[in-house]
Amino acid sequence: MTAPKLFLASQSSVRARLLRAAGVPFEQVAAAVDEEAVKEAMTGDQATPAEIAEALAELKAIKGTLRQRGALVLGCDQALACDGNLYSKPRSLAEARAQLLSLRGRRHELLTAAVIARDGRAIWRHLDRARLLMRDFSDRFLDDYLAAMGDNVTATVGGYEVEGWGAQLFAQIDGDHFSIQGLPLLPVLAILREHGVLTA
Repeated sequence: MTAPKLFLASQSSVRARLLRAAGVPFEQVAAAVDEEAVKEAMTGDQATPAEIAEALAELKAIKGTLRQRGALVLGCDQALACDGNLYSKPRSLAEARAQLLSLRGRRHELLTAAVIARDGRAIWRHLDRARLLMRDFSDRFLDDYLAAMGDNVTATVGGYEVEGWGAQLFAQIDGDHFSIQGLPLLPVLAILREHGVLTA
């Protein structure tokens, strides 16, 4: 029996790098989802950050299956919550600065959802939670950080990459580092072995 193909329904270079480094064969596909519209609608319906992350991951995965019959499609999403506020990817350096200032010296929760779909139906779901304490960094450090990151700071919810300069933002991190980067890699690898994408 031929193993199913795997598609990553994301243009995230970080998720692609994590899969590639782990030896996973896959292709990337675009899954056009209006994330802000979904977040706004679900927030209005009192959905939790976890429910929003899971819904977006599922939408991406299912949309990705529309042109890939029989294939497995992996969709992922993250939500950042701090004291009842839900954060999105900053759209500019100015937004990133404001967001990081609002998180400075505070603990927040980062939720990472992954869904695998096949032929228009979700067949596997996983949600990971991490708690991160951002240190009380100086304004000078923030200036240096934003200058070093440039537009890359707008690529992630929270405006940080813990695998790089972003590590300096934190005093404590409790959670899986793969998930914090955007992909709960070990659970994904386990389900891919079950489906024959990887050797068991």
